[in-house]
Amino acid sequence: MHLSTLSSWLDWIGSVHNKEIDLGLDRIRIVAERLGVLTPACPVIIVGGTNGKGSVVAGLESIYRAAGYRTGAFTSPYLFVHNEEVRVDGVMAEDGLFCQAFEKIESARDLVTLTPFEYHTLAALIIFADVKLDVMILEVGLGGRLDAVNVINPDISIVTSIGIDHIDWLGETREKIAVEKAGIFRRDRPAICGDANPPDTLYKTAADMGAVFFQQGKDFKFVVDLHAWSFQSDKNKYQDLPRNQLLTQNMATVVMAMTLLQEKLPVKEDALRQGLKSVSLPGRMQIMEGEVTEIYDVAHNPHAAVVLAARLRELPCRGKTLAVFSMLDDKDIAGTIKIVRNEFDSWYVAPLACKRAAPLEKLKMAFQSEVSAALNYFDNITDAYRAAKKQAKPGDRIVIFGSFYTVAAIMPSSLHQL
Repeated sequence: MHLSTLSSWLDWIGSVHNKEIDLGLDRIRIVAERLGVLTPACPVIIVGGTNGKGSVVAGLESIYRAAGYRTGAFTSPYLFVHNEEVRVDGVMAEDGLFCQAFEKIESARDLVTLTPFEYHTLAALIIFADVKLDVMILEVGLGGRLDAVNVINPDISIVTSIGIDHIDWLGETREKIAVEKAGIFRRDRPAICGDANPPDTLYKTAADMGAVFFQQGKDFKFVVDLHAWSFQSDKNKYQDLPRNQLLTQNMATVVMAMTLLQEKLPVKEDALRQGLKSVSLPGRMQIMEGEVTEIYDVAHNPHAAVVLAARLRELPCRGKTLAVFSMLDDKDIAGTIKIVRNEFDSWYVAPLACKRAAPLEKLKMAFQSEVSAALNYFDNITDAYRAAKKQAKPGDRIVIFGSFYTVAAIMPSSLHQL
């Protein structure tokens, strides 16, 4: 099958399988074996978790690039263009590479149907196989145990955090979700947990699988001061490391993974510092200073909202804080609002322009018993943002959050670059 544009391919792969999300490894394993992409020729790091996955991938990518290694990174979802999902040496893959990869998948799959994410994962593996990489960093899409990325056997597995999200697929408790997340662990290989307080089921699953487990707060630790932070494990110790826009908790997880891979991928301390200093990730507490400061954050569940609320309290603001907000229909909207409700003086709320968007009536219901601040509703998120901009005065700040889609709809192009 041959299609001439990436957009036509993306439309096509969305129609092949009868479900958009259909967890399981049987389909993708069959096609991956036919394509010969199941055994990458370089070390592989798989990153799972509820929140912080993108930050950890970005941190690893930045440090290894600073050390002179050629990196391949696969992440999801994207903010602006599909090409963001696959990067080689920090550069997004071009449309033509995706088209060629999808064409190879079509030739190999025969009667096997694949979900869109399975196509995306296979396309990344094909693109990476065609270049000589030193390290491959793969972000789990949903869960872990049955996620398409888990078809690859990693050298190191990372679970960044464990919170309540995607309950329809992963379970309604942290204990159940932890088991799914831990499914990316492997026998006799390092498994890192960046959550300082994981459920006991994570420990048990790691032990049952025979993984070599490393726990943040026990096997490695970090301490933060105003401008720097320090890292310590049994293997290494670093002082006065540079802070960046991303959570230090996630950067400590990155440094632990780098430490465990030192024999295969040595990184000198100056490269570590340079990598930490230069790492960035669009839409993660990304601040645009001005008379009215704008803060963009993709926080889209209660676990992420806790972090957002804490960061807002840390940042001084002499005026009022306005929220431009929307979420997807399958998220815990009321639970997210409840955590951050005291951080905002007024809200500007509207539905998103995507098929998973929460309708306006559902958004209104989520606010009924949770918020006493001024509420303003609009038909679309762009109008909500414009109204907030019009209302804001010098010294105020506007926080745009609730979903990748919310940030993508509003963020100016000057902030798009990694």
